[in-house]
Amino acid sequence: MAGLDRYIAVLRLFSQGQSEWTVNDMAERLGVPQSTVYRTVRDLMGENFLEMASEARYRLGSVFIEFDRLLRLTDPLLTAGSQVLQDVVAAAGVPCVGLLCRLYNDTVMCIADATAPGATFSSSYERGRPMPLTMGATSKAILAHLPARRFSRVVEQSPDARSQAFRTELMAVRKAGVCISSGEIDADVVGVAAPILSKSPGVLASLSIVLPQTIADDAMVARIAAATMAGARRIEEGLSSSSGL
Repeated sequence: MAGLDRYIAVLRLFSQGQSEWTVNDMAERLGVPQSTVYRTVRDLMGENFLEMASEARYRLGSVFIEFDRLLRLTDPLLTAGSQVLQDVVAAAGVPCVGLLCRLYNDTVMCIADATAPGATFSSSYERGRPMPLTMGATSKAILAHLPARRFSRVVEQSPDARSQAFRTELMAVRKAGVCISSGEIDADVVGVAAPILSKSPGVLASLSIVLPQTIADDAMVARIAAATMAGARRIEEGLSSSSGL
């Protein structure tokens, strides 16, 4: 490993399942000399990307908290969408969870959520957690609007998404401007999601409402779909205003 790659490789080792590593374990997993890993860890500690967890063990450092705060303050999608997310959840008038998510490599990542009073469930779309791009309304609303070449590549990598029926479903989502799914990510809930399409570079996102199946009759889903689409348009307008487009 050389240059930036060796720093990224070390940082990518850390996960919820294994949040602490020794230099020896890192070197063994990466297949590189311990001396290389030691120098990398030393450099990362110098900038607070890593810190000591216990003797000879390391964990992610506090610089990520600093960057997370900076993102919350400066991310244009958060700036344009946070209040809209709250408004749409309030307007739903039912126990629900609202999600503001964006494309992240070939996954979808939640950047903000809001929970209505009385909601006794949570969504698997947690801030900062990559989620599948081919499952769930929140993700499909984004997938349906990928450029054709990237769409085909993503679909080909997912066996469950290669069917013509799946492509037809995504074409319908693109035409309707809203995606509705039931139980694809979390059991016993319905997801209603609208895409956020912006000329701002790097922004392809969705606004969604998740509610219990037990209360999700056709009339309610239609009402929430309309509110979600309207909210997505408000966010697009906010993004255009902030970028001067």
